[in-house]
Amino acid sequence: MNGADTAFVLISAALVMLMTPGLALFYGGMVRVKSALNMLMMSFISLGIVSVLWVLYGYSLAFGTDTGGVIGNFEFAGLKGIGVETLTGGDEGIPVFAFIVFQLMFAVLTPALMSGALADRVKFSAWAVFIALWATVVYFPVAHWVWAEGGWLFELEVIDFAGGTAVHINAGVGALAAVLVVGKRIGFKKEPMRPHSLPLVVLGAALLWFGWFGFNAGSALAANGTSATMALNTQVATAAAILGWLIYERVRHGAFTTLGAASGAIAGLVAITPAGAHVNAVGAIAIGLVAGLVCSWAVSLKYKLGYDDSLDVVGVHLVGGVVGTLLVGFLAIDGVGGVEQFGKQAVGAFSVMAFSFVVSWILAKLIDVTIGFRAGEDDETAGLDQAYHAETAYDFSAVGGAPGSRGTAGATGSQTDSVTAPSSGEPGKKVDA
Repeated sequence: MNGADTAFVLISAALVMLMTPGLALFYGGMVRVKSALNMLMMSFISLGIVSVLWVLYGYSLAFGTDTGGVIGNFEFAGLKGIGVETLTGGDEGIPVFAFIVFQLMFAVLTPALMSGALADRVKFSAWAVFIALWATVVYFPVAHWVWAEGGWLFELEVIDFAGGTAVHINAGVGALAAVLVVGKRIGFKKEPMRPHSLPLVVLGAALLWFGWFGFNAGSALAANGTSATMALNTQVATAAAILGWLIYERVRHGAFTTLGAASGAIAGLVAITPAGAHVNAVGAIAIGLVAGLVCSWAVSLKYKLGYDDSLDVVGVHLVGGVVGTLLVGFLAIDGVGGVEQFGKQAVGAFSVMAFSFVVSWILAKLIDVTIGFRAGEDDETAGLDQAYHAETAYDFSAVGGAPGSRGTAGATGSQTDSVTAPSSGEPGKKVDA
């Protein structure tokens, strides 16, 4: 057992775990105040559901002995047969339990990413069921395809070092499928829906950026040159993506927005995830710059094409994942780049897109016609925090009022919304609060 590598992977797992609460804050700040807690919970509940499923059968399906190149088996169900001295990786490895908990955090984060696309309008119970089903029949098989020995994309030698296909493309296209089933928010393209708290958005983006070093560098499963390369490339690609997004935003919309800077950072992090171990720092900057420019343009497509991706999951995660996955085919410096590798990358990206879209749409439709996916109109209008959680994000009752009084800004947030500039409208449009 290599103690240094084991410690590194365990710390990386903890960093990746932090990304899910970070994502909750990032998304939570972008919605209107009346549904802010619901947005936090849509991410946070994934920690509960997927963690349990991963132990029961998820790890076994993703990394168990291959069955036909598409899925593992149930040999490790309940982590059967794995002990504290069971190692993975070379002559001096890490405990399998360290690998299991590291990969668990990927499985938790991926369905949580989709929640932003459905903000403000779905039943919380239906979302919880969707997460459980989606992780089981979409994420676990795709993770096997990409990362497990015997998986067909693994054997094809598709490069996905830390999750461009299995995580970001998978979640982005799954979110698109669910959006098409659920439909648009009430008032989409008619009412201002701006972020209620940009400081929360920036805090969430910072936590994601911090955690992403574990996500990317930790995927080396060792404290070595590959993990160091990945850490450096993660930083510079993200920096370049911020600049690319802001340049596009300034030219197209006339402003350098805080939301744009935060979104650009996430786009860069997404794009470098599959590619960072196989490019140099200049290549990482190129990937980040392209991702920032392309994703900034892509988020406007929802207004032109008419699908309501509330918080731009499709524009950032799907498009950013495709950018990084394809560009590594040209920019790789370790002998794997070129037209042939680009073809393999395209097969990986578009096969995951096709599978995830079809199965995600079927799952969302199944939930919609059985228990109902969409929140009731009254609940959506009033806000999902009170409807599903019996709480509000901010209690204004104590401000200028007697103890126990509700004050002038009711705790439901309905009056507060008129003051605090609701969530994200069309990029570049200046709408008075």
